[in-house]
Amino acid sequence: MLFRGVDLSAFGGFTDITTNRPNGVLYVGFTDDIFRRTTEHKTRHYPNAFSAQYNLDKLVYFELFETTAEAYGREQQLKAGNRARKIKLIEAMNPRWLDLYEELLDSSRGRPCDRSDL
Repeated sequence: MLFRGVDLSAFGGFTDITTNRPNGVLYVGFTDDIFRRTTEHKTRHYPNAFSAQYNLDKLVYFELFETTAEAYGREQQLKAGNRARKIKLIEAMNPRWLDLYEELLDSSRGRPCDRSDL
């Protein structure tokens, strides 16, 4: 799957930030499959999870890593950091706080993504 010209299947781990709205509650996590994990957030696959309780279903930021161990390490760094630092990361990649899942979904279907507004 390509995301902005990058083959996501070449990476073994991802660190992500999801939210319920711009400047809302933030959730930092890591996964080996960003598309699957974001789908789980959106469908509330784990209904008792923090992300389900706070409706955190908008993927607003993610980073790519060769391994899940690296992604986990980055998750721990981000969780230890303050909110302002997380917002700065989000706004550097996604200043309008758009849900990047839609772009991932289009990529998985082989459709070109037009997100020139990011």
